[in-house]
Amino acid sequence: MVAGTATAVSNRVSRRQGGRWAAQEEEQAAQQQAYADQAAYQQQLAQQQLAQQQAYQQQAAVQPQAPAADPMAAKLTQLKTLADLKASGVLTDAEFEQQKAAILAG
Repeated sequence: MVAGTATAVSNRVSRRQGGRWAAQEEEQAAQQQAYADQAAYQQQLAQQQLAQQQAYQQQAAVQPQAPAADPMAAKLTQLKTLADLKASGVLTDAEFEQQKAAILAG
């Protein structure tokens, strides 16, 4: 009778342990699948970014370059801004003259 009880207990322990191992194996398989899914998603994102970058480069190569801005117009705009600063009292006469000379020289 002792042997029968020991066998029953042993079988029950074995079944319980087997169930635990099976649960651990299922959890590991689920984690591995999640990692594989994440890796596939990241690869897909990388491919999309590469395709977007290539499309952007092709578009940039096709588009004509904008004409260079008129340097005299830029200087006039800077001088007008400088005059406004002098009129508002932010710049002194000496500072205004110094900045004006720098704009016209540059």
